[in-house]
Amino acid sequence: MSLKTQVESGIKDAMRAKDQDTLRALRAIKSLILLEETKGGASGELTADDELKLLTKAAKQRRESADIYKTQNRPDLLEKEEAELAIIEQFLPKQLTEEEVTAKLKEIITRVGATGPSDMGKVMGAATKELAGQADGRVVSTLVKSLLA
Repeated sequence: MSLKTQVESGIKDAMRAKDQDTLRALRAIKSLILLEETKGGASGELTADDELKLLTKAAKQRRESADIYKTQNRPDLLEKEEAELAIIEQFLPKQLTEEEVTAKLKEIITRVGATGPSDMGKVMGAATKELAGQADGRVVSTLVKSLLA
């Protein structure tokens, strides 16, 4: 089942349940999907990779907004962002723990033959493809730096 179909089904369920937080998050996802499908030069259908990128971007935006609201002491807005983030994360693949990411990065470093900090680009290129949606880019970057140091 495509992401769009899942989201539309979820919207109907949220409307029936009168769950405003879920409804708001799912409508935001649907909006992103529709914008991406109708973007100039787009084929009209999203691949699973495109869907993953959209969801990752939406989740990252919610996390960043939540951090800002936390520092500005705005619990009302923080609560909304965290609720939306929780719903978006239901559609994302399971996030890897730091230990799992480190293990995968060690495999990638061995495979690409990286020996030092100068090889970070090679490692990051392979890591971002393999860990897409499963780990935050900042975490991956930090771990790669520490492993190659």
